[in-house]
Amino acid sequence: MPAMHVAELWVYPVKSLRGQPLRTAAITADGIPGDRRVQVRDGDDRLVTARTRHRLLGLDATLDGGGEALIGGVPWRDPAALAAVRDVVGEDDASLVAMEGPARFDDTSLLIATDGAVAELGVDGRRLRPNILIAGVEGLAERTWPGAQLRVGTAVIDVEKVCKRCVMTTIDPDTFAVTPDVLRRINSRYAGRFALNCWVAQPGEVAVGDPVELI
Repeated sequence: MPAMHVAELWVYPVKSLRGQPLRTAAITADGIPGDRRVQVRDGDDRLVTARTRHRLLGLDATLDGGGEALIGGVPWRDPAALAAVRDVVGEDDASLVAMEGPARFDDTSLLIATDGAVAELGVDGRRLRPNILIAGVEGLAERTWPGAQLRVGTAVIDVEKVCKRCVMTTIDPDTFAVTPDVLRRINSRYAGRFALNCWVAQPGEVAVGDPVELI
């Protein structure tokens, strides 16, 4: 394997639901196709996330062959998918809404994490919900990357800043148990920021195992 390489690729077809690991992905100007294309909204059309409804993390969200979101293997527009979401959210008037463009992201269109930083934090990397996990990175080296570019597969990615983190990092993605100390450590040791907010400078194709170069 190259010194730095792609260890994991993730897409999150429904915001706050469990992500789908990928072997390959197109990286477009708008991130990974299908990423966070569907949101859960409450009866007042406010965004509902796992920050307050932890059990959303237990629902599988994947993409079908045509790039449409599935929830538990069921098309997201199917009443059964909505019923599953309403059950974990606990609101009978919750809805599923398709989103377009950058408004569907909290910040930037890609989130990148590195194995060195995840090891320093000492938690399951899934808590950070990255699109790309880069391996072969020493310690907290990622924190020196903002303002630089990464060549990942055939794509070029602009590293904008270190990401401001929230309570999502405190939630175990399997048990939904909350460990507040995770965010306390991020706040006290890392100025509340961890992993990298990024934009796509040049679209391309990326696969697990592809080399990553800081340029």
